[in-house]
Amino acid sequence: MSSNLATKLREGTKKSHTMAENVGFIKCFLKGTVEKTSYRKLVSNLYFVYSAMEEEMERNRQHPIVSKFYFPELNRKASLEQDLQYYYGPNWREQVAPSPAAQAYVQQIRNVSNSAPELLAAHSYTRYLGDLSGGQILKGIAQRGMNLTEGEGTAFYEFAEIPDEKAFKATYRQAMNDLPIDEATADRIVTEANDAFGMNMKLFQELEGNLIKAIGLMLFNSLTRRRARGSTELVTAD
Repeated sequence: MSSNLATKLREGTKKSHTMAENVGFIKCFLKGTVEKTSYRKLVSNLYFVYSAMEEEMERNRQHPIVSKFYFPELNRKASLEQDLQYYYGPNWREQVAPSPAAQAYVQQIRNVSNSAPELLAAHSYTRYLGDLSGGQILKGIAQRGMNLTEGEGTAFYEFAEIPDEKAFKATYRQAMNDLPIDEATADRIVTEANDAFGMNMKLFQELEGNLIKAIGLMLFNSLTRRRARGSTELVTAD
């Protein structure tokens, strides 16, 4: 039996975590430059990713390993639907489609679910722990950057069913540490988590064209030249 999977994931994905934070789109975001067209495209892509992840977690909820880290209170699909309605209007479903990077990400989640459901732990960890860790800070950046009214366009960052995020993160990490898995499986989960970081990076990289078009190449270059200080996770686990 393996233990300390949460620690292994944190240590084993540090490099990927840093690389994801250094994608130009994220550096601009963390410095307060949030452009609505590229941001709403990100929300659209995240909708397809989370929908796939949550469908597959639900489908495997009786699985001996998946059942241990399946927390429906983390689900983001409904929150993302609220945000898409805000950004695209009531007929948002007709306007959104997954980008090539989002399609590849969704396909990987489906493949993992069908062939090795325990690897869903990597996708759950990479997305949800990052959402819980940086959520409130990122919500504030998005609100200021796009002049959003409180409660509009930022439902993604609100976990209504989790009153104490710090306590929940401790519970979640403990659940990961208690998974009935061996060392080889733990290593495969860490590898999959690194792959998930890579897929998230591709989502961000796709958005840079829209962002540069909106803010100009000179500003983009000046914002991304140095690493953002005190950066926090947009999609990366704590």
